[in-house]
Amino acid sequence: MTSSRPTREQLAAAAGTTIPDVLAPGLDVLFCGINPGLYSGATGYHFARPGNRFWPALHAGGFTPRRLHPGEQDELTGHGLGITNIVARATARADELTGEELRAGGVMLAEKVARYRPRWVAVVGITAYRTAFDRPKATVGPQPDPLGGARVWVLPNPSGLNAHWTPATLAKAFADLREKVYSQ
Repeated sequence: MTSSRPTREQLAAAAGTTIPDVLAPGLDVLFCGINPGLYSGATGYHFARPGNRFWPALHAGGFTPRRLHPGEQDELTGHGLGITNIVARATARADELTGEELRAGGVMLAEKVARYRPRWVAVVGITAYRTAFDRPKATVGPQPDPLGGARVWVLPNPSGLNAHWTPATLAKAFADLREKVYSQ
C-alpha cells in the first residue's frame, strides 16, 4: 500500500488486484462499492481516486465527525461502518465487469452479509445493484428485499464521472440513509 499518487506503471499493475474489506461483525452499515478502480487497487484503499466523492458524501451525510481520507478507512469500524465491493477485482472502469461477475458477486456479498450481520447494506451504484440482484426497476433508496438478513439501501455511484449527482445531492442521499439507520 502506498499513500503517494500511483505511477502509470503502478496503475497498470493494479488491474485484477483485490483490496481488503473494512469489516467487523455487527456494523450499522456496510457500504458496498461496485468494484475497486485501479487507483484503489494501487493504493489498497477503497474509493481512493481523488475525484471520487464517497468520503466527502459520507461526512456531509453525517456518518463521520470529519472527512476521512481513504488512508484512514480502518477508522470506519469505530463508527459502526464498513466497506466491501460486489466484485473484488480492480478494473479501470466498472463497465469492464460482466453481468455474470456482478451476479456472482451478489451471491458472495449475501454470504458475507449473513456471516458479518450488519444491520444495513448500502450498495453504492444503482446499475450494478440492478444487475447483481436482478432488480431491473430498482431505484435509489430503500429496497424491499433484505440481503443476508440485512436491510438494503441503494445509493448513487459517487464517482466524479456520475455528474448527474452533485456533491449536495449525494450528501442528501447519504443523509437520508443515515436518518433511517439511526432512527430505529
